[in-house]
Amino acid sequence: MITFLGCLAALIAGYFIYGAVIERIFGIDPQRRTPAYTREDGVDYIPMPTWRIFMIQFLNIAGLGPIFGAIMGAKFGTASFLWIVLGSIFAGAVHDFMAAMLSLRHDGESLPEIIGRYLGKGCKQFTRGFTVLLMILVGVTFVAGPAGLLAKLTPEHLNVTFWVGIIFIYYILATLLPVDKIIGKVYPLFAFALIFMAIGILVALLIRFPALPELTDGLANTNPQADMLPIFPIMFVSIACGAISGFHATQSPLMARCIRTERHARPVFFGAMITEGIIALIWAAAATYFFQENGMGESNAAIVVDSITKEWLGTFGGLLALLGVIAAPITSGDTALRSARLIIADFTHISQKPIAKRLLISVPIFLVTFGILIYSQKDAGGFNMIWRYFAWTNQTLAVFTLWAVTVYLAKTGKVYFVALIPALFMTAVCTTYLLVAPECFGLPIGLSQAIGTGVALLALLLFFVRGRTSKV
Repeated sequence: MITFLGCLAALIAGYFIYGAVIERIFGIDPQRRTPAYTREDGVDYIPMPTWRIFMIQFLNIAGLGPIFGAIMGAKFGTASFLWIVLGSIFAGAVHDFMAAMLSLRHDGESLPEIIGRYLGKGCKQFTRGFTVLLMILVGVTFVAGPAGLLAKLTPEHLNVTFWVGIIFIYYILATLLPVDKIIGKVYPLFAFALIFMAIGILVALLIRFPALPELTDGLANTNPQADMLPIFPIMFVSIACGAISGFHATQSPLMARCIRTERHARPVFFGAMITEGIIALIWAAAATYFFQENGMGESNAAIVVDSITKEWLGTFGGLLALLGVIAAPITSGDTALRSARLIIADFTHISQKPIAKRLLISVPIFLVTFGILIYSQKDAGGFNMIWRYFAWTNQTLAVFTLWAVTVYLAKTGKVYFVALIPALFMTAVCTTYLLVAPECFGLPIGLSQAIGTGVALLALLLFFVRGRTSKV
């Protein structure tokens, strides 16, 4: 427990210490008018209270990622604790905060437009399609789980197809209606439930005080499939939302359009990521104890959540777990599709104030999402394949965001190493995963790691040759 408690303290300290450093490096301007006021439209640009924006941002980026990812990542041993802490502070929080600040400074621009400003038109065109694809995959992957669970809890005639339809109707409403009508009212309640559940697990851990792995035990890969699933890169893709996730940078502009002052950017964006890291760390510790007691044969994270909450928190805890497992993914899926609408609206320059123009963009998105969803339900292995591609796509988008932030910082004469180091690391991770994963190229791990490192070094060379040559 000493390592766990030390990691928990490090995350909290990271917000106050490193968060202040990052805020100072970027240079916030509390007097600068934000897009919530300069472009207020009553639909997407709406000034909102900071506490509400924090709750929405937290639930937008969290979903089930910091729970399910941390549970499966815990199989890798103590290394998972370190990745959650170091990733959250030095990669994820920097990534989320900087993406939000760049959006704030450019009238609430979506992520692909920001990337295009600093990495060029080619990257902008690529990330437009790449990001919309990721948003659709998020919408797909975060429908199936809740629909299946609801089908088990309700009468037989209310099957998976029925609940998929209900959730999809909710997606349509959340995508089309003004951000303060559904998202702004419902999200704080769900976010509170997710945080309260994590606090309950933390209290149970402190009471039980189980013998968890310590740093003194080493960083060996304890996964039963260690030969096939090396820590690098598999663990760094498995634990995404609890450390760093490209999806977060697509959500930051949503709230950048609602924040009242740049002074609140650190608590909202840096703070939401650290909060997510804390939740991931708590669940990683709880899962580690579960695997110690029950073995690592269980691969369904939902079953682990159900077992832990019912045993440690009783009936009330089970209800909270149910709320979290159902609501958390749904509330990531709806904002993903909303982000897809806004991303397309940005590069097509179609105003989103009239409902007819929102429908013009949203209907094709809904049709494509529903088509992929039907495929994933009919094919037994379809969902697993889509999930793996989603995980890689998610982390790859983080690579583009970090490089865009690095170039911005370099061109404006700021300390760019805070973004450069995580950019290099994630470049190596994503390249290696693409090469070694069986659903991709399936190359030997040693060769894949060597090539991944080489690609990262090549990116570094390209940055020094071209990335700092012009001024913003």
